[in-house]
Amino acid sequence: MQFKSGLTRGGSLSLLSTFLFVSQFAASEGGQSSPETKPTSLTAPGDWPMVGRDSTGARYSPLTQITPENVNKLAVAWVYHMKPAASTGTTQSPSTASPAISSFHQSEDQPLVIGTTMYVVTPYSRIVALDSATGAEKWVFDIPDDDNASMRGCAYWPGDATSGPSIIFGTRLGRMYSISAATGRINSDFGTDGMVNLKTPEVMTTGMDKSFILPSPPVIYKGLVITGAGPGEGPGGAFGGVGPAGDTRAWDAHTGKLVWTFHSVPRPGEPGHESWTGDSWKDRSGVNVWGYMTIDEARGILYMPLGAPNNDRVGVDRPGDNLFGSSLVAVNVNTGKLLWYFQVVHHDIWDIDTQSPPTLFDVKRAGKIIPVVATVNKNGLMFILDRVTGKPIYGVVERPVPASNVPGEKASPTQPFPVLPEPLSQTTLSRSNLYKDTPEHQAWCERYVDDNNMLLGDVYTPPALDRYTVVLPGTQGGVNYYGGAFDPKLGLFIANVNNLAQPVRVIRSADGSYINSGPLAGVVRFWNPSNHLPCGPTPWGELVAVDVNTGKIAWRSTLGVTDSLPEGKRNTGRPGLGGAIITASGLVFIGATDDSRFRAFDAKNGKEIWTVKLPASAEATPITYTANGKQYVAVVATGGGLIGAKLASDSLMVYSLPDANGEVVSRRAQPSATAPQVSSSVKATPTVATPQLMKQLSASDLAPFPTGSGRETTLRVCSGCHSVSMIATQHLDAQAWNDLVQVMAGRGAVASDTEFEQIAAYLAKSFPKHPPSAPPAHP
Repeated sequence: MQFKSGLTRGGSLSLLSTFLFVSQFAASEGGQSSPETKPTSLTAPGDWPMVGRDSTGARYSPLTQITPENVNKLAVAWVYHMKPAASTGTTQSPSTASPAISSFHQSEDQPLVIGTTMYVVTPYSRIVALDSATGAEKWVFDIPDDDNASMRGCAYWPGDATSGPSIIFGTRLGRMYSISAATGRINSDFGTDGMVNLKTPEVMTTGMDKSFILPSPPVIYKGLVITGAGPGEGPGGAFGGVGPAGDTRAWDAHTGKLVWTFHSVPRPGEPGHESWTGDSWKDRSGVNVWGYMTIDEARGILYMPLGAPNNDRVGVDRPGDNLFGSSLVAVNVNTGKLLWYFQVVHHDIWDIDTQSPPTLFDVKRAGKIIPVVATVNKNGLMFILDRVTGKPIYGVVERPVPASNVPGEKASPTQPFPVLPEPLSQTTLSRSNLYKDTPEHQAWCERYVDDNNMLLGDVYTPPALDRYTVVLPGTQGGVNYYGGAFDPKLGLFIANVNNLAQPVRVIRSADGSYINSGPLAGVVRFWNPSNHLPCGPTPWGELVAVDVNTGKIAWRSTLGVTDSLPEGKRNTGRPGLGGAIITASGLVFIGATDDSRFRAFDAKNGKEIWTVKLPASAEATPITYTANGKQYVAVVATGGGLIGAKLASDSLMVYSLPDANGEVVSRRAQPSATAPQVSSSVKATPTVATPQLMKQLSASDLAPFPTGSGRETTLRVCSGCHSVSMIATQHLDAQAWNDLVQVMAGRGAVASDTEFEQIAAYLAKSFPKHPPSAPPAHP
């Protein structure tokens, strides 16, 4: 049995004990008597108080001032530059002949708006409160110890009779802060002087020196602050997937005290423990919520999208299905007790995860309203489940998938596929569907495949031993952490997908263990690294709408253009990270793509009806809100990220319609010294990876890294989060190495700014860019 909501490996339905328990729970909680999806938390129509706008994660706004008929009149209302004014935004490279290197930092922040205040998490160690109509600063909170908040934003707690509203956020040093939403001052009753240390012995079972962050904002339910985890991806090799636990935890919003813990890797005696062989569960890292959670507030159910176990490409040391890895898990939000689970990927060795926010909505079938939860992920598949029982409403079948040729790797013989909807992204790659629209790039791609003896496969082709396997979609394909949005009037679930493949291989290291030596997630994809033209089939990016009442695809639209291709060949779609939002007027707003555009589509038919060029790609999800009776649309545009877009800006872009006189007042706001500056009294030395980690690196790990300034710092810092063997396969220019290092800093790498500069310089010197004329060869 692979999930406790009624499905066997053969695909037949059966009533299991947990299914019965959940049904009884739902009835006792009143779930059957209130079927419609209506968040109980009061959200003002013009506010955007959480990442999904409300607890369902639908990202649907009731605003109607901006319409398909007038959206083409949108213009910049104001711009806020997140980088402190004293900084120039660039640093000069050591050689005067070299261009300046951008020192912008990446952000995936989705601002929050409550009333007349916008809350922005900057990648420059600051939380800022802005006037939502003008961008003027109200207050600034400086995070101590050169720490940074989650690049994806913060959470807003409205408070209660005893406490005022608060902004709560986690950081890359494993801390969680609570500050006053009104003043930015520390809530001293929360934890120790406003801070909770998330790196507790219960999760840091393999040592306090390991990296542990909060990669996404917590979710708030009444007086609970519920956090995921960012334990890194493990050292791999002989050390397998050991590391900090990926447990989900709930904390008291007033005091910061721990209320409950859900063990994402089940302990002995807990449901799911039998899916781990022997002691393979012990000290297992990964299996963490690194994206967003959602809540059925009426029923008191929390939905957790859990990632793959570490190591996420090699599972030799963890035979079994590895619950609750790559699973959607429903628990009682008040207690953390398991209700049901659905495993999307058995024994995940592709890093597929289930990271997207589970989206809650209603499906109308056979005259009935069914409350459902939808999960989408990097394999491009969408599962629509009864959110009370976990049972798929359109059916799921277990299909045979290829076996692994890695000795000792017991890949699952089957994987679950939904009967409906059809895959949102492309899932099969072959010689016949490689890119063919321009002769030059077609020839490059064919040489790339042939020179590296690549095996072209589909979504569940396992990583092969000593040979590159190309999987479609890859780790940045399908639907990523941002998930989809839902339009309740049209019954459409709308998500952007990447048809982006990924080469990966497994090799045997000198100590006899097996490790992933494929390209590090972020820069080297199945593309020409000199121009970022993918080799897989177009469109490389799409916006897809699913009619949830039928399970059928309603429409598909190409998302993005390739400016470097000849006219007539540019409508290729582009890779993107960042989601869509929908308004009641029938508009879909989305940035995401690496072509640095911000777009609006007609929700009914997918027609692109407005496009504007941004200063950098917006690898974040936009918001819409009102201030002084006017509707605004805002998006953070910095570039950077795991699709290799250039880090080029620090801008928060805000758009609105003209006033009655036809004018839009455009303002440019910069961080200033005039707004109240607030900081925490907590001072501590950042916990960084210690030289002990260096001892975990084998001779084969160290061999590709030449001696020189920055070598030890690079190995020490990078090995805290992932296998260093993945780094040496890349060859980038200085700007690209700097951008990648800044991305990793935002994702939890722990070092000082000076050390990050040393790492970027060392990597640029040691692994310079290949000549563009030849495809990278198999090392």
